[in-house]
Amino acid sequence: MVLLCYRKCSTCQKAKKWLDEHNIEYKERDIVEENPSYDELKDWHQKSGFPLKKFFNTSGLLYREMQLKDKLASMSEDEQWKLLASNGMLVKRPILVDEDILLIGFKEAEWEEKLLKAF
Repeated sequence: MVLLCYRKCSTCQKAKKWLDEHNIEYKERDIVEENPSYDELKDWHQKSGFPLKKFFNTSGLLYREMQLKDKLASMSEDEQWKLLASNGMLVKRPILVDEDILLIGFKEAEWEEKLLKAF
């Protein structure tokens, strides 16, 4: 299981603490130093069933600076995957990925439901 996160993100810190408290093993991956690739993002999006917008860090400074709120609707999925792969700060975090699990953002109830059943 891989946890993609940003060290300075308080939500990521909460997710790591939760995983540790529940003795769930994971490999940490810095989302800025090792941004998800185009292929990873495309694969995760297609497997997840989530709208592609869920993968964007809509509250992030870069998202607002680039005025993506107004631009995403006119972009193709391919363009959006490429954009996400270009900068880790555009990607919603944390992301927890395993063979059968993909969680975006940290909502404790959702993580309990998905992960405690699996382990």
